[in-house]
Amino acid sequence: MSTKQTTIQIAGMTCAACANRIEKVLSRLDGVTDVNVNFAIEKATIAYDTAKTNLHDIEQKIESLGFQSIKEKAELQLSGMTCAACANRIEKGLNRLPGVSKATVNFASESAHVQYYPSETNIQSLIEKVHQLGFKARVKQDQMSETDRQDEADRQKRRLIISAILSLPLLWTMVAHFSFTSFIWVPKLFLNPWFQLILTFPIQFIIGRHFYIGAFKALRNGSANMDVLVALGTSAAFFYSLYLTLITPSIHYEHMVDLYYETSAVLITLILLGKWLETRAKNRTSQAITKLMNLQAKTATVLRGKEEVEISVDEVQVDDLLLIKPGEKIPTDGVIIEGKSTIDESMLTGESLPVSKQTGDSVIGGTVNKHGRLVVQATKIGKETALSQIIRIVEEAQGSKAQIQRVADRIAGVFVPIVVGIALVTFLIWYLIASPGQFSTALENMIAVLVIACPCALGLATPTSIMAGSGRAAELGILFKGGEHLEATQQIDTVVLDKTGTITHGQPQLTDVILVSDIEESFLLSLVGAV
Repeated sequence: MSTKQTTIQIAGMTCAACANRIEKVLSRLDGVTDVNVNFAIEKATIAYDTAKTNLHDIEQKIESLGFQSIKEKAELQLSGMTCAACANRIEKGLNRLPGVSKATVNFASESAHVQYYPSETNIQSLIEKVHQLGFKARVKQDQMSETDRQDEADRQKRRLIISAILSLPLLWTMVAHFSFTSFIWVPKLFLNPWFQLILTFPIQFIIGRHFYIGAFKALRNGSANMDVLVALGTSAAFFYSLYLTLITPSIHYEHMVDLYYETSAVLITLILLGKWLETRAKNRTSQAITKLMNLQAKTATVLRGKEEVEISVDEVQVDDLLLIKPGEKIPTDGVIIEGKSTIDESMLTGESLPVSKQTGDSVIGGTVNKHGRLVVQATKIGKETALSQIIRIVEEAQGSKAQIQRVADRIAGVFVPIVVGIALVTFLIWYLIASPGQFSTALENMIAVLVIACPCALGLATPTSIMAGSGRAAELGILFKGGEHLEATQQIDTVVLDKTGTITHGQPQLTDVILVSDIEESFLLSLVGAV
C-alpha cells in the first residue's frame, strides 16, 4: 500500500458543520485513510492510498458536496511542438503529474493552462516535466513579445526560401518526366544524380533536421507525431535514391527516372511552407490580445505631496493619488476624489457619448479623460483592473478547448501510429499483389501515405479557428468566456441587445443639419468646424 498525504484549500464553508460534513464524506471514500478538515484555516489534510483513489476523485467528491477546492493556475509558453500529437503528449504528461488537477495544451497558441495544488507540485515541476518530454517551457509573460513572434516567422521564411531555391531544379526535372510535359527542356546537369544529391542533402539533413530531432524525442517518449511521418517518408525516398545513385554505373545516369530526390526535397519545402503559413496565422490571431493591451496606459502621474511624479503604470500602488489631465488615459481603476470631467468609456461599453463624472464616482483604467482635471485614488491595480480581467478572459477563451477540439485531439493522439501501419500495409499490397516485385512503385505509394496523411491540419484547424474567432470578436467588443461558448453560437437565432450604445461605432456622428434661420448650411458648417 502506497499512502500519500496532501493538503487542499477549500472555499465555501460557512460553519464547523460544513467542515464536519466534508470530513465524514471523505473518510468514507474508498482509499482515504485519514481526514482532518480545519474550518478556521479552510484546509483539509487528507491521507489516501494511491492504488485505490487519487487527487482528482477527492476533488470531485468535495465539489459534489457544494464546496470548492482552491487551486493555483499556471500559464506556460511552450516551444518545440510540431503538430497536434505533440500537444496531446504534453497534455497527457502534465495531467499525470501528482497534484495537477487539469492541464490543457493549445497547439495553435503554443501554450499550456494548468490547474494544480501547490501542496503537491509547483511551476518548476511542470516546466521540468515538459523538458523531460523533449520540449521547452517557460512561464507565460503577460505580454508576448511581438519581436519574438516576428523573429520566428522570419527564421521560418528564410528556411523556406533556401529550401525552395534548392528544390527548384529538382522540381523542374520531376515535371518534365510526365508524358504531357515531355516537351519541356531540362539541362543535362539537372539529370545528374550526384547533382540532385548535392541539392537534396542540405534540405534533408540541415534545413529538415528538426524533423529528425522531433521524431527522436517523440519515439523516445513512447509516442509518434507528425515529425515521425515526415522523417520516415522523406528518408525512405532519399536513401532509396542514394542507393540507386551508388550502384548505377555513371554511363546510365542520364536515363535514370527512378530517383526520388525531388520527392524528399519538395515535400520538406511544402511542409515548411505550411509551417510558415501556420506561424503567420498564429501571429494574426494573437494581435487581438496585443490591441487590448495597447489600450492600457503606459505611465501614470502620481501626486507625492505637492510634487507630480511620472512613473510606470506597473509601479502604481493601491491608494496612490493619480493626476489625470484632459486627453490622458486613466492608468488604473479608481475613485475620483477631486475634479469633474467627462470620460470616454466607449472602449468598454460601446457608448459613443462621454459620461459625466464627479467626485465619488468610479473610473476604469484605459478609458480617456476628455475635459477636466481629475485626481483619482487607485483602487485596483495590475491584474485586478477591469481591462486586465477582460484580457485574461480573452486569453483563456483563445486557449480553451471546444468539445469538437477534444474529439480532434483524441483522434490526433492515435492517428500517427495508425498511418504508419496503413503505410506498411500499402507497401506490402503493392509489392506482393498490385505490382509484384516492383519495389519502387510500392515505395512510392508508401511514401504518399506517410506524408500526405498528416494529422497537423486536424489538430490545428479547430484551435486556430477558436483563436481567430474569439480574437476577432474581442476586437469588435464581443467577449467569449471559453471555446465551448463560441462553438454554441451556431445555435443562436435571436440576439437581444440591452442598449443602442453597444451597436454603435463608439464615436458620435453628424447625421442631419436642420436650419432654423436664413443662414447658409455651408457657412454654418464652416463656423462649427472652426469652433
